[in-house]
Amino acid sequence: MVTMDLTYPPEAEEFRAEIQAWLHENLPDGWFDDGFEMTDDERKQFNETWPQKLFEGGWICATWPAEYGGKGLSTMQGVVLAEEFANAKAPMRGDFFGDTLVGPTLLQWGTEEQKKEFLPGILSGTTRWCQGFSEPNSGSDLASLKTSAVLDGDQWVINGQKVWTTQGHHADYCFLLTRTDPEAKHAGISYMLVPMRQDGVEVRGITQPDGTAEFCEVFFDNARCDKDAVVGGVNNGWKVANSTLAFERGQSATTGYRRFAEEYRLLVEAATENGCIDDPLIRQRLMEYYTKIQILRVNGLRNLSATLSNSKDMSVIALGATNKMFWSEMHKAAMELALDIHGAESMLVDAGPESGGWPGAARDKRREGYPVSPMMSSFFFSRSETIWGGTSQIQRNIVGERVLGLPKEPKPPTDT
Repeated sequence: MVTMDLTYPPEAEEFRAEIQAWLHENLPDGWFDDGFEMTDDERKQFNETWPQKLFEGGWICATWPAEYGGKGLSTMQGVVLAEEFANAKAPMRGDFFGDTLVGPTLLQWGTEEQKKEFLPGILSGTTRWCQGFSEPNSGSDLASLKTSAVLDGDQWVINGQKVWTTQGHHADYCFLLTRTDPEAKHAGISYMLVPMRQDGVEVRGITQPDGTAEFCEVFFDNARCDKDAVVGGVNNGWKVANSTLAFERGQSATTGYRRFAEEYRLLVEAATENGCIDDPLIRQRLMEYYTKIQILRVNGLRNLSATLSNSKDMSVIALGATNKMFWSEMHKAAMELALDIHGAESMLVDAGPESGGWPGAARDKRREGYPVSPMMSSFFFSRSETIWGGTSQIQRNIVGERVLGLPKEPKPPTDT
């Protein structure tokens, strides 16, 4: 019988103790106490000072090579680091788009000049990024994008529009896909690093049902970036972009499930308090959620094992391709369950835990006085999770065509 060994090697546990000690020393007093809460002013101060502490500790991008400012941590050490920050519920990133997406992309594709210019700002948490991929008519079919970049001397002149540009209103730079060859599709795209704070860039927040506006649309009207701001070579942007998407979909293998585990605990607590736990259908749906959380946890360990052993097994490849689709659909159903458990109270501003207590609800600040509870905010956001990062429909096509080798989806006939 083949068994799975879930223990980590001794050196990994020694490193875990080091991380735990650092967190206890650097997090605010009382952080680990039951019921710990910060006032709005305390949380604001924490958010302002925490990135610098992370930088001084060397924990931002700690798996990067030492020559580029990281600690050169091994894969296992990186996993332990992520696990302990998750256990402590401590923020681990300076800027998600910088250290998780464009940073690793630059390490793989960037020139030495680009690495020297942009990686220090990512490591210190002082440069904020956004992702300029989707367009109003180029979402699922991203390669049909029309935002153009034309070379004018030593600069690219950019015109077009991007949409669903998360945190675009805060960003200093955008890693942008542009059309540099109008005669080609996939082979006519370039990946550029474009400054956001210039006259040719306009950012408009798109207000969501919970009052936040962190999804943005961005308009480029003769915006400019340097000729050398292309990553991976002109007209090679499609390959570079796929690397970025792989980084986005491959994060938090052994920690992603924890957010959902906390939600499950809160749902059981609420159902117990109001008596819904006695409803057999509610209990069944709760157990379905719990079961899927455990599947997500075990699949994360399978991904970790495959990474450590450099396995190319098709089942592991399929697992990675289905992961985003699995958790996003699971969470969408779970948040519908949350509404059924809370009932009419879901519509109240104070339904569920206090602000910041509901996992995933503490994103951008809601409009002042907007009557949406943290739980309801999380519900609204769950509706978008099956869309951003690759829709479930497109993910199914990817699994079917690229993993299982099935024929491509038939296209509707065109009029002749």
